[in-house]
Amino acid sequence: MLTRLRRRWGAFPLSVQLVAILAALLLLGLATAGTTTLTVLRAHLVHQLDDELTSSARSLGQNTVDQLMAGRNEQPVLPSDYYVRVEVDGKVDQIINHQAEERFGVPRVPRLDLDDLDDELEPVTLDGAGSAVDWRAVTLPVSAVRGGPTVGAVTVALPLASVDLTIARTGRLLVLSGAAIAGVGALAAWFAVRRSLRPLREIEATAGAIAAGDLSRRVPTPPPTTEVGSLARSLNVMLAQIEQSFAAQQASEQRMRRFVSDASHELRTPLATIRGYGELYRMGGVEPDGVGHAMSRIESEAKRMGTLVEDLLQLARLDEGRPLDLRPVDLTAVAADAVADLRAVAPGRPATVVPLAATGDAGADATVPPVVVTADGDKIRQVVANLVGNVLQHTPAGTPVEIAVGQPEPEWALIEVRDHGPGIAEDDAPRVFERFFRVDPSRTRSSGGSGLGLAIVAAIMGAHHGGVRVLPTPGGGTTVQVAAPVAGPPPAPVPAGEGDEAQPAPAHDGDEAQPAPASTTPRGRSPHASPAAHPKGATAATAEQAPPAAEQAPPAGVADRR
Repeated sequence: MLTRLRRRWGAFPLSVQLVAILAALLLLGLATAGTTTLTVLRAHLVHQLDDELTSSARSLGQNTVDQLMAGRNEQPVLPSDYYVRVEVDGKVDQIINHQAEERFGVPRVPRLDLDDLDDELEPVTLDGAGSAVDWRAVTLPVSAVRGGPTVGAVTVALPLASVDLTIARTGRLLVLSGAAIAGVGALAAWFAVRRSLRPLREIEATAGAIAAGDLSRRVPTPPPTTEVGSLARSLNVMLAQIEQSFAAQQASEQRMRRFVSDASHELRTPLATIRGYGELYRMGGVEPDGVGHAMSRIESEAKRMGTLVEDLLQLARLDEGRPLDLRPVDLTAVAADAVADLRAVAPGRPATVVPLAATGDAGADATVPPVVVTADGDKIRQVVANLVGNVLQHTPAGTPVEIAVGQPEPEWALIEVRDHGPGIAEDDAPRVFERFFRVDPSRTRSSGGSGLGLAIVAAIMGAHHGGVRVLPTPGGGTTVQVAAPVAGPPPAPVPAGEGDEAQPAPAHDGDEAQPAPASTTPRGRSPHASPAAHPKGATAATAEQAPPAAEQAPPAGVADRR
């Protein structure tokens, strides 16, 4: 039964419950006040009646006894509504006004014990005989002569009808006024509750709009000192995080769809070439002297497809956050090896290693001091190799190349690969680190690239908690700037309970560096992009894998270097 009542009560709206509770409390308070008022009023009226009764009982009772003892024929006439009962020597006489007897009847006087009577007048309440009216009465002993022995008793009483009438009228007045007050109070409570719950209705409306797909809606915020204001502020923070998460999820899905589409597009051409030459050979369409050419084309397309698959596999491994082989790496030595390789591949192209000067125009014969960082040496070499290879593919033969190395701040080291070619358009610069993005809108492969080289660079530097971006080279050309923390990426936290033998935490826990997808990283932005994300104007780190707060930001002023 109680469970059913609780369910029914819980089915009512909160406003109805609050109004019902307030009305019930108001009624309870009014009932308590009314009951207390009636009790005190009745006690006061009865006390007044007792005072009147005790002040006149002795004289009235003695006079009545004297008249009866004198043997007068006429019955004494009593004032007002008094009732007098005289009991002497077993004879009982009752004296009362005729009109009072018709209205109130007479009291029911109990049997008296003369031995227990005393002169103290203590009123008592007696039931009425033949009516519902109660009486207040006092009983006192009487004697035949004043001062003589007790021969009987006299009872003097007054009806409580006036008291009951006053109490009844007052009670009705209190009930009517209480009902009116409760009604007005309930109505006022309804408006007050509705007004107080208006922010909750706005929250409800906002939640409905968000459920309908409008994730940009926010809850109006009352003063934060109120409970609803604190709730609204917390909800807005939660909604902002949900919107960001949803947007990130949508962006991730779009990137994944684009990635799959681009990968399929890149793999379709070599597969079609291999299949075409295979079918042509099977059908006898290849002349004996053309078999070598056909096999050469199949081999070259297979190699290109293998290179593309290797790049995709490397990006997938970087996305998984696999541990890096961190060791001391001399960036100056890496740059020198890259320059030597470039001279071997393109002897006619000037290539030098220069120090990282504030003006960016140090001499070719300047001495470059060693710059040692904690990093994965193979991946750092791949970063420089990809950047140098990118210069070879997209700049005319003979274009000079400079690799600048320096440590502008104790915590950060920089490598800049500078060319003096045609440069990159300002509109394309923010997208050069996207996967499968090529500046050539026709998507031809005459340059030999698949659009993954710079994406791999961005992913590797994101895994190192560093950054990379494109800057214009002074005098024309493109500079790709890479920043790496000297101390290396922060170590993974020790899992609880592992002690000294703790193993690296899983990548999905966020402890390993997770490179950001290309479309969400600001690495390729212009020097003035996203100043809020890089307060010191330093090399841009990935949006999702920026260095922790405990680490310092990349060196100040780097973003302004031209």
